Amino acid sequence: MIKLTNINFQYPNSDFRLTVDNLNFQLGSTSAIIGPSGFGKTTLLNLISGICIPQSGSVEVNDKSVSNMTDTERRNFRLLNIGFIFQDFKLLDYLKVIDNILLPFRINKALKLNSKCKVRAAELAAMLSIEDKLTKFPGELSHGERQRVAICRALLNDPPILLADEPTGNLDPENKRKIMHILFEYVQNKESTLITVTHDHELLKGFDQVVDFKRLYKN
Repeated sequence: MIKLTNINFQYPNSDFRLTVDNLNFQLGSTSAIIGPSGFGKTTLLNLISGICIPQSGSVEVNDKSVSNMTDTERRNFRLLNIGFIFQDFKLLDYLKVIDNILLPFRINKALKLNSKCKVRAAELAAMLSIEDKLTKFPGELSHGERQRVAICRALLNDPPILLADEPTGNLDPENKRKIMHILFEYVQNKESTLITVTHDHELLKGFDQVVDFKRLYKN
């Protein structure tokens, strides 16, 4: 289970504040986070992944206290357990698509780059219809293609937890359906957990749980 308890978080030199009394996500479930911009939806994903740590309260992921880990422990935990699809993709412009997909395996010893990873990267690229883009650079891709590269990278390590920040943003209806089908199928096949931030209410019927920040939390 993913548990956030008595969370108080504030960015330095900012009036933004996120408070969460109690929020749980069952392992193996799919959850959508909705609400107006600026309410802390992305911050919630950052807290779960250990990118941010709260000033008080606890974040537990599968009985491990992420909020009490050191920086190195949180980074390794994230690389081994969490696939994160960032809203701004976090692609490196000077690396080809294939190297962007494989990047987590190149920058940390917690992951081992081998032929199996490269085969998996090629399979994911084909699944997301970007197999012909592997030798191109991000600047040569469309917005939607860059989004699919980010999804490939997030799924590469077969993570038990998948965090997605607007994974279908700016995609046409056909590609939205394709992306969500891939994510839901991944969760079902791997018995993984999916937490998705979205503004697209047409997608909500496919999720096990919908958390509305506007009703439940204050910032």
